[in-house]
Amino acid sequence: MTQTTIPAWCETLQAKLMAAIDAAWATIESSDDPVAIRQARDKAKACGELAAVARKVAALVGLGRPKPAPAAAPTGSAAVLTQAEHALRALEQLKARRRR
Repeated sequence: MTQTTIPAWCETLQAKLMAAIDAAWATIESSDDPVAIRQARDKAKACGELAAVARKVAALVGLGRPKPAPAAAPTGSAAVLTQAEHALRALEQLKARRRR
């Protein structure tokens, strides 16, 4: 048995689920039978829930989000500017809390 990488597994699963959802919507659009429409809606809902779980698995593993590059340490006037920006943001947050 060969091991599948998580990104490949996620992409394959997402493609299969999208195909199943497309087929379900085609059934909904082309059918007048209420039972067939209900089954297609249930299938589309289940596929959507599975897709959400697959995205959560990918997020847990850390896919799709590159690691941020380490920021260079601010020097000189950049350090003062960074401190000033931080102070302004903190002040704005305090004002926003007071308005509530």
